Amino acid sequence: MYRLIATLYLGSYYLLRPGRDEGVQLPIAYMDELRRLAAVDGARVPGWLIDAARTQWGERLDGMSMADAVLVRPDSDYGYSRASYELNLGCNYDCEHCYLAVKKFEGLDLAGRRRLLEIMARAGVVYLQMTGGEPMVDPLFAETYELAHELGIMRTLSTNASRLWRPDVLELLTSKPVEKITISVYGGTAEGYDKVTKRRGSFDKFYRGVTAGVAAGLRMNLNLVVTGNNAHELDAMKALADGWGLPYHVYSNISPTIYGGDEVLVAQSPDHLRRRTPFTGCNAGHTFFHADPFGVASICKVGRDPSIPLMEEGVEGLRRLGGIADQLLGRQGGCTGCTLQKTCGTCMPLVTLYRKAKAPLATYCQHR
Repeated sequence: MYRLIATLYLGSYYLLRPGRDEGVQLPIAYMDELRRLAAVDGARVPGWLIDAARTQWGERLDGMSMADAVLVRPDSDYGYSRASYELNLGCNYDCEHCYLAVKKFEGLDLAGRRRLLEIMARAGVVYLQMTGGEPMVDPLFAETYELAHELGIMRTLSTNASRLWRPDVLELLTSKPVEKITISVYGGTAEGYDKVTKRRGSFDKFYRGVTAGVAAGLRMNLNLVVTGNNAHELDAMKALADGWGLPYHVYSNISPTIYGGDEVLVAQSPDHLRRRTPFTGCNAGHTFFHADPFGVASICKVGRDPSIPLMEEGVEGLRRLGGIADQLLGRQGGCTGCTLQKTCGTCMPLVTLYRKAKAPLATYCQHR
């Protein structure tokens, strides 16, 4: 199996190493050479690649064959560099604030997932966020992770860490290195954490998982989720992060469900409703897209309609996504003509969900 990936990313060629942030930009002539060598059985790694790998990552490729050293990905003219994929909406928690609403265990079979990941690779996706629900409770998590690796797609994970301690999971994430793991934190004590997740013992599993991940040297960061039930434990959550030596972000604004439901908004801690920074646009739908458990693509996790059924239309369906993004991201409805649009902190798809939920204006409009 390969050590490095040579790929097109946002209009330039790069040499990447799974599990590491740093990359080496490649001149077109070097990329062409790698393509030629990759097509020759038994071809050896060129000297310049040996030097680059040693200098950048301390990786020794001396005497290795191209097939064992580097995966050369074909170019894509679709322009998508990143994507997210909900393997399954099922979860082993029942958090009070969850934006997914009904958490059903359903999705594509393994053959369907292979086809979806191949579509993503053809679209040019280099970095894939694997999420859920809870991705590690998905029965095909390991197989899906390995398929993405096989295709030269770098992987990040969003998880509650409840299964991160398992030896088979740690072996998978270290032998086929994960780029980064983002872990949601729901409390600083067992009492507060378990109250939010509605699962007794969930704090102990989370703590064991993060501790195991730190010991294994996995790259992790924490999202400290603040609700009305655990807000008093925010300092304790920060102390946990500091004790592990992990970076963290405080997530305190509760969003409606993906269907515009208001039932989760009661979890908001009014004292922690955060003023958002101005929304200046994003790459959703243009260089990034989201796929749900059935391979339905949308511009992001929030703006899910209109969508594109990739399993029916294939990669060509993504050519329509940019137009959908332009439509969804434009200010509309009560925001049309607002003279304060350029300082607004909420994107239009999220505004739409708040409106469907009939949420108080204060939760999404800083100019109320």
